[in-house]
Amino acid sequence: MRLGINLGYWGAGADADNLAVVREADRLGYAVCWAAEGYGSDAPTVLAWVAAQTDRINLGTAVLQIPARQPTMTAMTAATLDALSGGRFRLGIGVSGPQVSEGWYGVRFDRPLARTREYVEIVRRALARERLSHQGEHWTLPLPGGPGKPLRLTVHPVREHIPLYVAAIGPKNLEQTGEIADGALLLFTAAEHLEETTLRHLRAGRARAGLTMDGFDVAPTLPIAVGDDIDRLADGFRPYTALYMGGMGSRNQNFYNRLAQRMGYEKEAAEIQDRYLAGDKGGAAAAIPRQLIDSTTLLGPMERIAERMTAYAEAGVTTLTLAPAGFALAPGGFTLEDRIAALRAGVEALERAGLAS
Repeated sequence: MRLGINLGYWGAGADADNLAVVREADRLGYAVCWAAEGYGSDAPTVLAWVAAQTDRINLGTAVLQIPARQPTMTAMTAATLDALSGGRFRLGIGVSGPQVSEGWYGVRFDRPLARTREYVEIVRRALARERLSHQGEHWTLPLPGGPGKPLRLTVHPVREHIPLYVAAIGPKNLEQTGEIADGALLLFTAAEHLEETTLRHLRAGRARAGLTMDGFDVAPTLPIAVGDDIDRLADGFRPYTALYMGGMGSRNQNFYNRLAQRMGYEKEAAEIQDRYLAGDKGGAAAAIPRQLIDSTTLLGPMERIAERMTAYAEAGVTTLTLAPAGFALAPGGFTLEDRIAALRAGVEALERAGLAS
């Protein structure tokens, strides 16, 4: 099992420390650094900046939002970042959610699975330097009746194949991701529920494409914080968990809330969402079961984190992406020293568990 780090969103308050964090991850041998985007910072700019100041670590988008860009633009960005980084880029994409898609980009959040499938097809064909002619439900290239003509990417990507990941949570999206992608980007992943909530759907998609799970990257992001007071550490991630399970998407389209329900927290998930949408963010955070936080993060002393890493590896995770105390939204958050310590603890715990690859 490999380790990655997730820097989250730029502008979230830890920007001055992020370069030190990613440089330390590069030095420690982390496999990949992911950057996110919502409706603030964009991921490619952050990764270009990181690429210029690191040597070995791969650089991935988690995620480039499908409603934000034409698929051909995403192919151009992928080819450019892969060249600038010397072949270290991983392309992660996702449909975002209805609030951002419709409120920020003005793109209807309809038929997300069909949109993703078509997007991936165009991106892959563009990166293969095909002369693009495409008539689909969501994109038509070139537009009929005008001066446009089929074009191909003018630059030659430095690699024949850039790894493509899809952010997936729901069963149908997971199945399609297994069919069309090289990896799945996951959030709020509990090792004990991984088979029932995730892997069986990915496996079904791989089988539909005539493939096995060999070579497919199962890559969840987990916050990590090291210390003896597990209750205090868990409380530090309550606002983060409440934001996603209570406030992401809409009442009827919150993928993280549905995931909590599939893990057996139906009543609690409903209360978290009700409180959050009513403006009671503190109440929503307080309503989160400690076990839900504990099962979707890496918390505690080194020995405990090593045990949890073993559980994820045995469950089928291939790249365990750590958010080194950087996703906690509690007042004051975590210091740079906390984040660096968490990075180093991740490596030590992996070695203790005998999982380093």
